Amino acid sequence: MQNSKIATVSVVGLGYIGLPAAAMFASRRVKVIGIDVNQHAIDTINKGKIHIVEPELDLLVHAAVTEGYLRATNSPEPADAFIIAVPTPFKGDYEPDLSYIKAAATSIAPVLKKGDVIILESTSPVGTTEKMVDWLAEARSDLKFPKSATDTPDVHVAYCPERVLPGHVVRELVQNDRIIGGMTAICSQRAVDVYRVFVDGELLVTDARTAEMSKLTENAFRDANIAFANELSLICDRLNINVWELIKLANHHPRVKILQPGPGVGGHCIAVDPWFIVHSAPDVAKLIRQARETNNSKPRWVEGKVTEAIRQVAASQGIAETDVKIACFGLAFKANIDDLRESPSLDIVYTLAKDYRGQIVAVEPNITEVPKSLKELGVQLYDMGTAIDSCHVIVMLVDHAEFLEIKPELSDGQILIDTKGIWLK
Repeated sequence: MQNSKIATVSVVGLGYIGLPAAAMFASRRVKVIGIDVNQHAIDTINKGKIHIVEPELDLLVHAAVTEGYLRATNSPEPADAFIIAVPTPFKGDYEPDLSYIKAAATSIAPVLKKGDVIILESTSPVGTTEKMVDWLAEARSDLKFPKSATDTPDVHVAYCPERVLPGHVVRELVQNDRIIGGMTAICSQRAVDVYRVFVDGELLVTDARTAEMSKLTENAFRDANIAFANELSLICDRLNINVWELIKLANHHPRVKILQPGPGVGGHCIAVDPWFIVHSAPDVAKLIRQARETNNSKPRWVEGKVTEAIRQVAASQGIAETDVKIACFGLAFKANIDDLRESPSLDIVYTLAKDYRGQIVAVEPNITEVPKSLKELGVQLYDMGTAIDSCHVIVMLVDHAEFLEIKPELSDGQILIDTKGIWLK
């Protein structure tokens, strides 16, 4: 049920997390002010359109804008609640970069008033919410912010990590349980009031530091499980064993559920979040670090297999290695989305394109043109049929639905490198 005190929500950061959240609030007839520094995103949203690919989101945004419940701007305005959903990348030696969060917090500081709620959704290292409070307090000395669990602040602050799956964000925003970590008990309750506007899932209350660690823990756990599967694929390749058959057989054990290997791990969460734990406790986060290193090394292994295939084709067909053409199927970090962030597939294609200029083509049904970094290296976007017919080496990197619908008949001179196992079965 909508809380009558939450009449206006401001969402700072209108990307893959912020825009769906903004649309969900607006769908419940709450006035939403979307804030972003990307003018293209602002203009697109204000036309009732979206600048990302996410099922059902286009309809929600169009309705919200048309009915007057959602608008985007680059200048913060007063609201009852502020959701901060900006990137948290890392810099240097996997050091967390909190500059986006600091910029977002300081940007909304001038429009804050007593009774407001600020919720940080950005995936963050432990202690980030406390730092955000310090930045806000420095910018607005006239307001009292929560510094301890017993404080009675003017502005309530909490941390609530997103935990949605790209391609299913609209449904999961509503249905998934949420972890809410307030700086005080009252802060937590105010954040609960905000999310109850549209969340049907359970709202689990804890403190801010535990909430921050929970998101990192969830993704570090997943990363470790993927690392096991990826390492298993390397071992099976060495021993001439079909890793997908092996995993299928092993998973018949009632207490075994091995994941599927791939070309690496990508996206804005699993490929990044474990490093936040490692950075906070480098001397004891040994398994978490090793999982990250294992998954980070998988793209290099794939590139090595492609190099071997190029040499094999050149030798068997009596052509120069520079005449061998390679088709890479998939650039996104996972299936059926257009998101290229931290994508191991994009990383692989970029590295191959540098080593084999003019020989690489890409097949990615979710985008209309390759990124500038690939275009500068001569990578062209091909359709599936043309890529299969014209290339010597076929590299399967992402199991998009379009790729699952076909099983290409390759000629004797072609070599398939299937990192997802969908064309080998």
